[in-house]
Amino acid sequence: MAGPSVPAVLPPSLGAGLGFVAALAALVVVVLGVLYAGHSEPGRVDMRIQSAVGDVRSPWREVALAIDFLGEPAGAAMLVVAALTGCLLLRRPRAAVFLVAGAGTTVATTTLLKPLVGRTIHGADNLSYPSGHTAFFTALALVAALLATGRLGLGRTARTLTVLTAALVAGVAMGWAQVALGAHYPTDVIGGWCTALAVIPATAWPADRIAGDGRWRRR
Repeated sequence: MAGPSVPAVLPPSLGAGLGFVAALAALVVVVLGVLYAGHSEPGRVDMRIQSAVGDVRSPWREVALAIDFLGEPAGAAMLVVAALTGCLLLRRPRAAVFLVAGAGTTVATTTLLKPLVGRTIHGADNLSYPSGHTAFFTALALVAALLATGRLGLGRTARTLTVLTAALVAGVAMGWAQVALGAHYPTDVIGGWCTALAVIPATAWPADRIAGDGRWRRR
């Protein structure tokens, strides 16, 4: 016998606010992509932020390298496997699907955008916009926050603030590491962060539509 329906990942009360954020983030991704298309040097905004970050030395360089590893294929795989294991142990298969779909779609989007924009750093073969590391880490934080706050039953305002705070913390942490290590321009990082903000709400919508047809109900 079918049990109660699974709570929506992105309920209507949250969808309007995050939908607006997603649209604004998508606009930022497009604008920055147009502004820096084909560039191979930092822009004025990049130079100001890079100057503020400055040279990173031990022990902060090691911290940056550790954070950077979480966006590398091996580190990212570890995070995804750990999160999937948690979803399955909690008997949340739809959460597991949303996790894979959200992170995967975000990474795919950055991969497609890089050759379209054609911005490079440290050589013509190193496409940099948007930052895939930042996009992935932010996407994972967004998915985790959406699922966790839904399970905790937080209200609309508290849930929205928690989700956006999680995205901000993840984006700042990975973005700082990328800039500190010289792997990306600051505007690459902003583009990666906004890519996740645009993609994850869009991924949540079909996940909730699938859940609504009864195939993902608890038994």
